[in-house]
Amino acid sequence: MTAKLDYRWHLREVMATCGMFSTTDIRPKLAERGIDLSPSQTYRLVVERPERLSLKTLMALLDILGCSMEELIEPVPAAGSRRRKSANATEADPAGGRSSSAGVGDFRPRRARIVTDKDE
Repeated sequence: MTAKLDYRWHLREVMATCGMFSTTDIRPKLAERGIDLSPSQTYRLVVERPERLSLKTLMALLDILGCSMEELIEPVPAAGSRRRKSANATEADPAGGRSSSAGVGDFRPRRARIVTDKDE
């Protein structure tokens, strides 16, 4: 019997490792490479798991982020497959395909401190 596969989309996490924390950070870089997406398309590309993706867009993302395809797209067994989950495996979020512990985590930007000069 053939194993059924699914995937996890790690664009948001990879963007965070590159210091891009907003969905609007990647839009001008895509435009430089000839990929013109609307703000809502860019948001959906970053936040949601794409079902259809142009190979040109995928190659532009790999170039912008300097990552491999394995870092961006993680193959996983499909839900309901006969494979047993390991004890430390996390459940996938059906809405986004990411695990419940996934996110930008330690890659959050540092809070800015505003210092005023009291000599004025």
